[in-house]
Amino acid sequence: MELADSADASVDVQNPSASGALRYWRRFARRPVNLAGAIIFLVFVVLVVAGPAVAPYGPNDQVPKDRLTVPSLRHPFGTDQFGRDILSRIIVGTRTVFILSGLGTLIALAVGTPLGMFSGYRGGLTDEVIMRALDILLSIPSLIFALVLLAALGPSEANLVIVLLLLYAPIIARISRSITLDLKNKEFVEAARVRGEGGSYIFFREILPGAMGPLVVEGSMRFSYAIFLVASLGFLGLGVQPPSPDWGLQINEARDYFALAPWTLLFPAAAIALLVISTSLTSDGLRQVLQPERGGL
Repeated sequence: MELADSADASVDVQNPSASGALRYWRRFARRPVNLAGAIIFLVFVVLVVAGPAVAPYGPNDQVPKDRLTVPSLRHPFGTDQFGRDILSRIIVGTRTVFILSGLGTLIALAVGTPLGMFSGYRGGLTDEVIMRALDILLSIPSLIFALVLLAALGPSEANLVIVLLLLYAPIIARISRSITLDLKNKEFVEAARVRGEGGSYIFFREILPGAMGPLVVEGSMRFSYAIFLVASLGFLGLGVQPPSPDWGLQINEARDYFALAPWTLLFPAAAIALLVISTSLTSDGLRQVLQPERGGL
């Protein structure tokens, strides 16, 4: 460990501009479990980009004579009740899960971060009103909140993103507020005020850079929760609608065939579990690398 730290220090001296990313990478690489999670996560990212091209069959190609075929070389994950190749549906379905979960999380970050920073920086009555409004949203269990909203708005991909926004923006806002409360009285922020800098400059040039590490970690955690929520709503029939190869929807459609063909349910469930676990491991690694004072090296 000391040798690795001294190597990091030597890189800092030789090439300060490139040392930051390399130092973070070395810290991350020293955690084999987190590194393995990141590698698995990157494999899913590749499937998002190249899924339809690498899938051996079309996700909705039906071959009635191949209904409920057991896993084999021709169909490594078997086929479902319509003769569709399960491996192909899982590969192509990765894109739907990533896009919906990622888009909802990114929008929640874009809304929650400035809202929390504004609330924490202004303080007083403004802060009190915003936080109490967010507390009302946070007091409702997330799954119940999602079910009520989708029942009112109707199941669709756009409404699913709205649900993720309303669920996660308040949480992210509270995180960014707490960071702002900690940073706004620091010496570098006070120096900016003394120089006569405006609020927008202090927000984006002084406070936001110091908040990026915790917000990246929080965003990765929200993304892992969003994956599970999107799959859960798909299973309940309130997410992506047929014939989409959504993983949760695949599990819902396979329920009646579990005793006869368990692979129709187990493989989509395993894909959800593997993606959530790999995302969580990657998020934990980022937390320990970007926030060393909270458990990293």
